[in-house]
Amino acid sequence: MATQRGASSNPADRFTGREIELDLEALAAAARAAGDAAIPAPRTRFLEDHSRSIVSTNDSPDLPFDASVNPYRGCEHGCSYCYARPTHEYLGLSAGLDFETVILVKREAPSLLRAELMKPSWQPRLLALSGVTDCYQPVERALRLTRGCLEVLAEFRNPVGIVTKNALVTRDVDVLARLAEYDAVQVFLSLTTLDADLAGVLEPRASRPAARLAAIAELARAGIAVGVLVAPVIPGLTDHEMPAIVAAAKEAGATMASWQLLRLPHGVKQLFDEWLAVHRPLQREKVLHRLRELRGGALNDAKFGTRFRGQGEWARQLEQLFALAVRRAGLHGPGAAQRGAGVSTAAFRRPGPLQGRLFDGAPPA
Repeated sequence: MATQRGASSNPADRFTGREIELDLEALAAAARAAGDAAIPAPRTRFLEDHSRSIVSTNDSPDLPFDASVNPYRGCEHGCSYCYARPTHEYLGLSAGLDFETVILVKREAPSLLRAELMKPSWQPRLLALSGVTDCYQPVERALRLTRGCLEVLAEFRNPVGIVTKNALVTRDVDVLARLAEYDAVQVFLSLTTLDADLAGVLEPRASRPAARLAAIAELARAGIAVGVLVAPVIPGLTDHEMPAIVAAAKEAGATMASWQLLRLPHGVKQLFDEWLAVHRPLQREKVLHRLRELRGGALNDAKFGTRFRGQGEWARQLEQLFALAVRRAGLHGPGAAQRGAGVSTAAFRRPGPLQGRLFDGAPPA
């Protein structure tokens, strides 16, 4: 099946048990009628999300933030391994193709964020964009919701941390530079591999590796604190690339580096196994065997402290390999991505009534 998607199926969600199967014959007939021998990828649908709050909080001890903003639910990047896929199951949708073809859009995200930051109860702290799905996925080019949120954060001078796989982040370099004046921004470009062909099937609608390195360079030239997140590290497939990725990021202008091990919660195990069977069948058993060694015999480990790094001898070797690469490159290591590190809340301010009316586009009284 030729698609531009990371998943090849729509497995049943763990709550309803409902599974949606693609009618491949109908898709093939439609393709033939259009003169295309390939089966077309499912089209993306965008639905309105009318949430009345926008800031999510967590108490996870191994996350570098405790508050985040997600303008979108689901992600069209379609990364086959994405740990966030099971979040779609809370909507009665599948973690498979649904996750990358049914995107919920929070059009009111900037105004909801502004209202939250205006509250006397808001304590200025690092806000993550995004904590779950990529805030610079393709539809952001048109909807500009992430940019709207950044405009709000720049107005309040509230620090923000961004992790993305999309070079589109450079579109907002002007707003990010304003935040950088107050040490109120960090951007991490996530890189899984430097192999463009592998990235094309592993992360089909994300920016290619060269474009992400170019984005690091552009952000660095603008004076924005930028780093590389080597993630996910896929044992037996991409782990050997860790030193090369760190070195390439350093050459581009990154000053920070961190890494995370592949995570396969819930139905992502099946989806990633399907991906391996289709795209890397000769490496499939090696990848799964090595992952089990890192996860105490299972394919996933959700425990704090080990879920991002693994355990055992292979985990120690990966940690040492990454530490050596960071040391050789002269970058700040994972500590730079710890909670609140490298950013400041000292310049935070709440705009007065006049500033608020001007920001909202309303005429002053």
